[in-house]
Amino acid sequence: MRKYPVAWFYILAFGISWVGMISIILASRNIAPAYRPYFLILSILYAIGPALAAVIISQAAHGKRGVQDLLKGLIRWRVRPGWYLVALLGPAVLLTVAQVLTKLLGFSVTIAVPPVNLSPYVIFGLGVNVLANTCEEIGWRGFALPRLQKRYNALTATLIVGVLWALWHLPLLFLADSMSEYPFLWFTIIVANAFIYTWIYNSTKGSILLVVLFHASGNITGAFITGISPIAYALVNGVVAIVLIAVFRKVNLSRQKKVCKG
Repeated sequence: MRKYPVAWFYILAFGISWVGMISIILASRNIAPAYRPYFLILSILYAIGPALAAVIISQAAHGKRGVQDLLKGLIRWRVRPGWYLVALLGPAVLLTVAQVLTKLLGFSVTIAVPPVNLSPYVIFGLGVNVLANTCEEIGWRGFALPRLQKRYNALTATLIVGVLWALWHLPLLFLADSMSEYPFLWFTIIVANAFIYTWIYNSTKGSILLVVLFHASGNITGAFITGISPIAYALVNGVVAIVLIAVFRKVNLSRQKKVCKG
């Protein structure tokens, strides 16, 4: 594990998460045993897989100090106020532009999203969503990205993280949602998103907190800003990724130096 920490991280992250995803897939297909509490609890593994893998590898490589170093980014909140606006409002801007583009170009939206009812259950679900996003980002950006950036430029490191992040979502293709209908588009969206995340992470000197806020804001805002074609959303995110590469260049993808660990 010490010799190939990133490889081991991905092996564990995929293994833990995909075991957890089995219960979700079975439940979605109305297979009775999947509804039993002891079986459904496995679904938690899907959310916590990346964080758990990162903690295991950090502990194995550097002990308690390694875990503490991994989690430092979660409390790195002293950044310029503008980055909070980017993290909290950026996803809404992207979704709104994609919504407008969908209407202007007449793209179809085949899956109708019901209006959000802010019941206690939904609010609880939003809280779980934030926790899941935190666990993802501890792994993808907190552990994998800075170690890959130590070896590669930010563009190459981001492509590796983005592609593997997209592949991590593969079990979702067995569920009945827009990702299963448009797998290639969602793969493109996730990879393009990775460039935005790297830009935020490097620009805030390794703040996992700001990346978590962006991730959670995107998932939550997406429940309210509906009527978006995956084609339009892929176009918007793709253009933003290209602009970031053109403006900030491949070495750092930021005006700050890339964050490296290892």
